Amino acid sequence: MAQIKSEQAYRAALKRIDELLPLTGDDVARDDPNVLELDMLSDMVEEYEEVHYPIGKPSIADVMKLRMYEMGLNQQGVAALLGISPSRISELLHGKAEPTLTIARSMVQKLNIAPEVVLGI
Repeated sequence: MAQIKSEQAYRAALKRIDELLPLTGDDVARDDPNVLELDMLSDMVEEYEEVHYPIGKPSIADVMKLRMYEMGLNQQGVAALLGISPSRISELLHGKAEPTLTIARSMVQKLNIAPEVVLGI
């Protein structure tokens, strides 16, 4: 398969994808040339982005902050939910401590955070 080899080619591919998207709705056949071109360009852009714009794994602190926002909780609320002190929550949110197995289990169950995120894997 062809590859995108420069930032200029990447930007051109993104522009072309924007042009193709309105032409490739659900009612368009899978073998339509626009659909085929969109699929090819999307794969090429994804490959380029994996190398040049990688997305790192989220930290437990980042995921906790997101979940707190989604659930409308502050540090005291999360502490009460997990049954630990607000100062311990502060340590976790600032990366100064790692959760114990018991706390990690509570985070998975009560905050609905994926185990692999809590365990850092």
